[in-house]
Amino acid sequence: MHRIRFAFAIVMIAAVAAPAAAQRYTATQAGDVVELSDATAQMNVSVVWTMSNAWRVQVKGHDLVRASATLADFETRPGLNGIPFLAPFANRLDETAFYANDKKYNFDLELGNVRGPIPSTGFVNGSRAWQLVEAKADQKSAWVTCRLDFYKIPAFMKQFPFAHTVTMTYRVADGTLEVHTKIENLSADAMPVVIGFHPIFELPDGNRDDWTVSLDAKTHWIEIPQRLPTGETQPIESFFGSERTAIQLKKYGLIDDVFTDLVRDASGRATMRLMYNGKELDEIIGPKYKTVLAWSTPVPTGPGGGGGRGGGGRGQAPGGPPPTPSGPFPVDPAQGVKVAPAAAPRPAGAPAPATKGFIAFEPMAAITNALNLAHRGVYRDLQSIPPGGSWEESFWITTKGY
Repeated sequence: MHRIRFAFAIVMIAAVAAPAAAQRYTATQAGDVVELSDATAQMNVSVVWTMSNAWRVQVKGHDLVRASATLADFETRPGLNGIPFLAPFANRLDETAFYANDKKYNFDLELGNVRGPIPSTGFVNGSRAWQLVEAKADQKSAWVTCRLDFYKIPAFMKQFPFAHTVTMTYRVADGTLEVHTKIENLSADAMPVVIGFHPIFELPDGNRDDWTVSLDAKTHWIEIPQRLPTGETQPIESFFGSERTAIQLKKYGLIDDVFTDLVRDASGRATMRLMYNGKELDEIIGPKYKTVLAWSTPVPTGPGGGGGRGGGGRGQAPGGPPPTPSGPFPVDPAQGVKVAPAAAPRPAGAPAPATKGFIAFEPMAAITNALNLAHRGVYRDLQSIPPGGSWEESFWITTKGY
């Protein structure tokens, strides 16, 4: 009898352990990091939940987005590594103020979280005020959900006085990372939505001079060199001088431009694609992301990293004396750049590229400077959340050929 019971116990232990050993999806927490894993697709996403930022996105051990050298580096100075959340406004404004509901809101430059004369990328990226809601896995996916109570942070509310919460879920399923964002408006006024994300992509193979890009967009917004839209638009083919589905990055210098009128599939999604040698990385964006900003700098030669951005650059560190407040930045349509700049030829005998290069497909709810352009009647697709209402949307990252 004892032998029968022992044998039965062994069978039961094996029956319980086998499914666990074969589990495809896992969500493992270690301190501030939740590791999401899809064992079958060999996709691993490391989310620093205190910042709600996926600092590493890997497929078969290859990084798909620019990552800091170490986790400690990332937590100390995240910059534009991982998948930064650009909020409460994405990209640039043409003055140290914004308009909403026909009212002007001036930034307090002494706080240090907004700087002029061209404020850039909002001020939420790098915040450690996110709360962990849950980190779980089941037979269909692995996910981690984080929430930011924006309204509880005085320095945030001083600059953008719309009480709201942001709930973000990173989910791995079927070899795809979904980034889902929900914003709930707790204020008594309608809240404009001009958020975005800043994933900087690179393929494991080749470099920028080898890669081809496909953009599901029809319209290019003409910008002045300070990367502010003039209000004029043109077909995307007029800007690149080639088919939008076969843009060879090696032909172009700095690209830092906004595109709209996205080409959608039956579910309302548009795809931005990075390709090389039969392999690709796709970013698929949902219908409430009305805009994509494409940013890529030429591959540098010799030691050092990639190029930076023009006026009002990204990732500005707070601190130091505040700049003198400015009025509206003069946007002269005559200065608009209508043709993508050609790449400068590589000097004879120049060393091999020091880095792979990159391209960012930035999903945005609205174009650059949308708040102020909407106030002037130039931009008509501004979204807003009614009091007590919410806004939510996703974008997805996946690969083929790996």
